Amino acid sequence: MTDLSVGTFLIEDAHASDAVASRFQAVLRRRVRRYFEMSGQSPRGGRALWGKSGVLLTSWCVSWGLLLFWASTPVTAALLSVALGLSMAGIGFNIQHDAAHGASSSDRRVNRLLAASLDLLGGSSYLWRFKHNVLHHSQPNTVGVDDDIDLGPLARLAPGQRVRFAHRFQHVYLWFLYSLVAFKWQWFDDYAMLLLGRVGALRVRRPRGAELIIFAGGKVFFLVWSVVLPVLIHPPLTVAVFHGLTVLTLGLSLSLVFQVAHCVPAAWSDAPVVGRAWAIHQVEASVDFSRGNHLLSWCIGGLNFQVEHHLFPGVCHLHYAALAPLVEATCVEFGVRYTTLPTLMAGLRAHYSWLKRMGRREHDAGHPISQGGPILSSGSQGRALQRCDRAS
Repeated sequence: MTDLSVGTFLIEDAHASDAVASRFQAVLRRRVRRYFEMSGQSPRGGRALWGKSGVLLTSWCVSWGLLLFWASTPVTAALLSVALGLSMAGIGFNIQHDAAHGASSSDRRVNRLLAASLDLLGGSSYLWRFKHNVLHHSQPNTVGVDDDIDLGPLARLAPGQRVRFAHRFQHVYLWFLYSLVAFKWQWFDDYAMLLLGRVGALRVRRPRGAELIIFAGGKVFFLVWSVVLPVLIHPPLTVAVFHGLTVLTLGLSLSLVFQVAHCVPAAWSDAPVVGRAWAIHQVEASVDFSRGNHLLSWCIGGLNFQVEHHLFPGVCHLHYAALAPLVEATCVEFGVRYTTLPTLMAGLRAHYSWLKRMGRREHDAGHPISQGGPILSSGSQGRALQRCDRAS
C-alpha cells in the first residue's frame, strides 16, 4: 500500500505493483515533501485561507442581504442573484472542499466545522464525503464507480455508458441541465440518498446522532434563509424567479469546473485502466486548465490545478500553483501523460467536443476505456472512508 500524501492521504493505492509506477509515486512524494521542508510552509491553509474564507463568507452575507432588503429593480435583483450564486460556489470550492479533504487545518474538528459550510448552502457534508472523497477520488472517470460521470439517461459522459438517441444533441441541451445540478442536490438527491442508504453504487450508513442533526439542521437553515425569509418580504413569484437564478448560477459554476477538469478528450485514452497504478490514473484522468489565470484560480479554489489536487487532496489549494511545476516535471521524467489546457475557454471547447463525440453511436460499450477499474470492494470502501474520517 502506498501513501501519496503530504500529511493525511485519503485513498490507498491497490495497484502499485509496477516498479516504474511505484518509483514515480515515491519520487513525486519526496519532491513535494522537500518543497514544504525548504519553504517552511505547512501543507494546510493557515492565515491566508482564513482570510480568504472571511472574504467569501462576507460576500455571501452581503449579496444575500442586499438582495433581500435593498434590491428594488429587476436588474439589481438579477445581478445580486448571480453574485449570491457565485459566492455560494466560492464557498464550496474554497472552504468546504478543502475542509472535506482535511486540507484546511491539522485539527480534525476545524475541518469538520468548515466542511459543514456545505450544509448551510443546502447540501450535505456527510453524503459528500462518500460521493466525492470515496467514489470520485478513488477512481475518477471510471464507469460504475465515479458517480460524477453518471447522469443516467440524460447524458453520456463516458465510453461504456449506453448510447441513446437524445445523446446526439447533448452538446446543445446539456449546458442548461448543468445549471439544475445544485437544485437537484439540494431538493432531491440528498433525500434520495438518505432514504435509500446508497450513494451511487456505494451502500452507506445513514447519518445518526450529531451527523443527523447537522444534516437536518442544515436543510432547515437553508430553507429558512433562501425561501422562507424572502417570501415573508417579497411576493412568492418574485422569490421563485430570483432564487431560481441564484441556484442556476451555482449549478452551472460547479458543473463546468468539474467537466473541464475530467470530461474532455485529454482525460481519456484508448488504453484500459485495469491494473493501472493509482497515481498514474489520477494524473491521466485529470486535466489542468488556465494555470496562469490567478483570478480564476482564486475564485475556484485552485481546482484549475486538478492534477495536483487529485494527487495531493490533503494539501491546501493555495499551494497547487507552486506544486504544479514539480508534478509536471516528474510526469515528463517518467513518461506519464500530463495535460494542461491554456485557458478556461479552451477547456469549454474541449468539453463541447467530448459531448459531441460521446453522443455518436460508434463510441459504443466496447471501447477499451469502458472496462475501467474494478468496483471498490467493501474493504476498500471502508479503508477509504476511515481516511476521510481521520482527515476531516
